[in-house]
Amino acid sequence: MAKTWEELEDIQPIVLKMFKNSMMKNRLAHAYLFEGMKGTGKRDASFLLAKSVFCHSPMQGYIPCETCVNCKRINNGNHPDVHLVEPDGLSIKKAQIQSLQEEFSKTGVESKKKLYMVVHADRMTVNAANSLLKFLEEPHPETIAILMTEQAQQILPTILSRCQTISFQSLSAEKMIEKLKSHNVEPQIAPLIAQLTNNIDEAIEFSQNDWFVQAQKIVLKLYEVLKKTPLEAMVSLQDDWFKHFKEKEQFDLGLDLLLLIFKDLLYIQLGKEEQVVYLIEKERLEQFALQSTSRRISEQMTAVLEAKRKLHANMNPQLLMEQLVLKLQEGSLFV
Repeated sequence: MAKTWEELEDIQPIVLKMFKNSMMKNRLAHAYLFEGMKGTGKRDASFLLAKSVFCHSPMQGYIPCETCVNCKRINNGNHPDVHLVEPDGLSIKKAQIQSLQEEFSKTGVESKKKLYMVVHADRMTVNAANSLLKFLEEPHPETIAILMTEQAQQILPTILSRCQTISFQSLSAEKMIEKLKSHNVEPQIAPLIAQLTNNIDEAIEFSQNDWFVQAQKIVLKLYEVLKKTPLEAMVSLQDDWFKHFKEKEQFDLGLDLLLLIFKDLLYIQLGKEEQVVYLIEKERLEQFALQSTSRRISEQMTAVLEAKRKLHANMNPQLLMEQLVLKLQEGSLFV
């Protein structure tokens, strides 16, 4: 569900203040790059800005009314002068950008204004990025481009130079936990969820999801099986992990949960128990922490982070997990 001005202002006050100033002074840029972690509201902000631009009767001159036909059509994704481009599979193709250019060469259906959004702009192919660059170099009058990314360093410098970059800040873990508790999320699970997402809606969904509860158990079991033989570890992967974590996003979440176990072990060893997030399993983790060294835990964390990098580079997830488990078992794990 699209966030209102008030809801997003609570999460990204600096961004909304910038929107307000630009709208009031009629100085909106022709191209923006919204960059920040997943869940920080970039997509919500893009639609909110679109509504501010097209709203028939914005309140105070910049807050979309949410009730006019334009606001409703933008919320429903069917406004003729607002276009969304998302990756087709793993990337955004040149043909998608060319199709967008063709749309924008036409006169606006209902006004001269046009706005387009490119989600995961870092995933454009080289040809797509070059096509977009030409588009940005010769902007159509009253056209606004919004590029969104979690990986600004992957965007062509020539594209970056033509966009006004807006950074979306993550909520602090403390504020996220506070918000989750206000939504009746259990205090013992809130710190863990706050480390996994910055999106309140997604976080609440995690807290109510049986799949997520089971995921935590499977990840903890995988950690425990590391002290057994490689064969037993592989059997555990086949019997538990691969049956539960099926999609790429699920694999990624599983790796994040595993990483948090190692972080908690390290915090316990450093005497920073207040930073532990697996609160339900804290006593067991304290026992596990006695069976390893800080150096070994750091090495294992590095191995998990490398596995996440390979997953994002589209390595086969099953092969990746098998290699990771063997890597985590290397050396004397529990001395």
